This record gives sequence, C-alpha cells and structure tokens, in this order.
Amino acid sequence: MICFSVNNNTVSIEVLTESNYKKWKQYIEFAIGIADIDLAMISNMPADITDTSSLAERVHHAKWERSNKLCLMVIKRSISEHLLGGLPETNDAREFFATVGEIYQVSSNAEARSLMSEPTGLRYDGLGGVREHILRMVHLQSKLRARDIPFPDSYIVSHALNSLPISFSQIKIAYNTQSKSWSINDLITKCVAEEKKTRKKRVTLPFLCLIPNIILAKVFVESLNLMLLESFRIRKMAIIVVNLIMHEVPHLLLRKLVFVIFVRNLIII
Repeated sequence: MICFSVNNNTVSIEVLTESNYKKWKQYIEFAIGIADIDLAMISNMPADITDTSSLAERVHHAKWERSNKLCLMVIKRSISEHLLGGLPETNDAREFFATVGEIYQVSSNAEARSLMSEPTGLRYDGLGGVREHILRMVHLQSKLRARDIPFPDSYIVSHALNSLPISFSQIKIAYNTQSKSWSINDLITKCVAEEKKTRKKRVTLPFLCLIPNIILAKVFVESLNLMLLESFRIRKMAIIVVNLIMHEVPHLLLRKLVFVIFVRNLIII
C-alpha cells in the first residue's frame, strides 16, 4: 500500500503486482476521483495555449496539466519497480493507464484459461473434508465470473461429483436418477452427510473385527485362572499330606527323603 495526500484528501492504493490488476485499477480510479485530480483521465488533452486563448481556456489547460502530472505520478508510484521498467514511457496519464490495462489484459486471458482447466483436474483425496473441496471449486467459479466468464452452478455440481471417489457412489447415483437439479448448497449438504456416514463405518468395522479376538483372549484368561487355582489347591493338599507323613515317620533320614521327593514334585506341578 502507498498513501498520498492531495487537496487535503489522503488516499491509499494497493501496489500493482502480477496478479492484482483489477483491484489495482479500482484503487487508482477511486483515489484520483476522491482527490479531484481526474480531469486528465476523463478528458482529452486541450489545445496548446496561444496569444488568442481566452482566460477560460488558459484555466482549463492549467488544470488539465496539473491533473495529468499528478495522475501520472500516482500511477507510476503504485507500480512495482521491476514491472515499471517494462512499460513504455509517455507523458500522457490516460494513455499510460490504458497501456498498463492492455498488457494485463493479455495476462488476464491466460489466467482465465488456466482457471477454466483447473476444475477438471481437481480430485478429492479425503484431506480437508469434502466441504472444503467443493468450496475450492466455487472459489474458482467466482474468479471466472469476475472476469465475465460464465460458469454455471450446474457445471460446478457436475464436476464436483465427478471428482469424488467411489465412496460417494450413492450420491452420484441419486443425482443421476433425479430429474431435479441440485444447487451447490444441496450438493455440499448431501456430500458432508455421506462423508460422516462413511467415516463412522470405517471406525466401526475394525472394532467388529476385533471382537472374536477379544472373546478368545477372555476365554484364555479365564482358563488360565482356573488352572492356577487348581494348581494351588493341589499344592495345598500335597503340603497337608506331607505334614501327615512327616509326623508319622519317626526316623530323621526318612523325613528328609520324603521332603526332597515332595519338593521335586511340587516344582513339576
């Protein structure tokens, strides 16, 4: 942005780049209009002053010269230096302004052709959501309409559906079988609902596949608990039996032998 003050009016202008010509043009026209220096932009250059020129002609000529000088300064100051170097030199502000428009009209046409080809190349990859994907096409539509290129909603709806993956096949079938055309808002509503349903299925199905494994794990844990419990009971009964035997066996050597046999069998159990 550049700012300047003329006739007690301060205005701002966006600097011209390679992609904002239309907005820049609007800024220039507004700025010189509100500053009341647009005489040279809306009228032809007056005839040169001579000795026979009237006072009104002299005043008009002076106003035009001042307007032309100020407008030329404003226009040139609002253009990037590297772009300004490629523009032809002229002392006529309106002619210079028109030259800039002609150069950028060529660029605008090339950009419009590029924009028209973009919708056919867009494909929904599942990232960002289907709403954002469709709105991206709507944004391209707005850019084309700003260049006075017709791009109807039905074309957006058709291209958006063609760009969706197979998971949206029910939406495509519904669109093809209905005689009533859909608006862009209708398409977004239906596609968002379908996407939510599809994502819910993707979350539910893996969980359902895990259920048999969960049941098997539960059975295994319960069986293991029963085995441990049974082993504990066997060991407890063995200890009681050994105590009885040890109590009944009087000889110390025999008691040691019984104890060793018991320990070995206890490890095996």
